[in-house]
Parts: sequence; C-alpha cells; structure tokens
Amino acid sequence: MHIHGLIEDSAALANLCARFATKPYICVDTEFMRENSYWPELCLIQIADDEEAAAVDPMGGIDMQPLLDLLVNNEDVLKVFHAGGQDIEIVYNLTGKTPHPLFDTQVAAMALGQGEQIGYSNLVDTYLGITVDKGARFTDWARRPLDKRQIDYAI
Repeated sequence: MHIHGLIEDSAALANLCARFATKPYICVDTEFMRENSYWPELCLIQIADDEEAAAVDPMGGIDMQPLLDLLVNNEDVLKVFHAGGQDIEIVYNLTGKTPHPLFDTQVAAMALGQGEQIGYSNLVDTYLGITVDKGARFTDWARRPLDKRQIDYAI
C-alpha cells in the first residue's frame, strides 16, 4: 500500500480524489475537536482504499471540494466508515448532504454478534489479529503543525 502522508496541497488532493473516484470503495475517517462547540470542528480527514492512503488537512486553506464531491455526489463509490455518525455529521454540516452509498463496519459487526459498540481497534484485532496503536487518539487535532505521531496514528 502506498501511504501518501499529509495532503496539504489542493492539486494533490484533486488528483487523489480523481483516482479514488474510479474505485469500488473508499474508507473514510475524521479527526475533530468538539470541546468548545456544539458543532465538531473538522481537523483531519483520512481516506484510503486497498492501494493507497492519505490524511487530508482541511485547516490549511486547501480546496476540499473534490473530496466533498466524492463523498456526497459520487454514487459509484461505496464509502466505508466505522461508527460513522459523527463523521457523517461533519460532512453534512459542510455540504448539506450525507455521504452515500455508505457502509458502517460497527453496524455490520453488531449484526455479526460483536456487540452494539465494538471499537475499531477491537474489531481489527478480532478479525485480523492486528493491534492498532491508539496512542494519539485524544490529542489536540486542531493544533498545527500536526506532529509525526499524530499523522502516523491517523493513517
């Protein structure tokens, strides 16, 4: 898998989204801050398929429209989330639309008897035997620049 790292350039994001637009699915996750606001403040979006992965920094003036269009206007690409309620809320707040079509791995795990709220790391460990490092999960995602530990965690 090719790991792009942090995408901070509009042209690079547009090129990445053009490639993802031809795929059958993409995986999507967000990092946000919600401590001082009713609405979540989008700080990072991670996107991946089976060939490449990237984290996108929406806080640096990058043109997010290609990614938002991919999420809400491209019905040929399945959007995969885990416990995606807050991720979907963020996209809805930005676009007035929800990502579609979508698949939530937490809902699927519940249907398979894994409990109502299995975490992503537990799901990955259960089915793949891989331990996910969650060490940077509760960092300040709004602080810039993001450090290597945050970027590595995100991707």
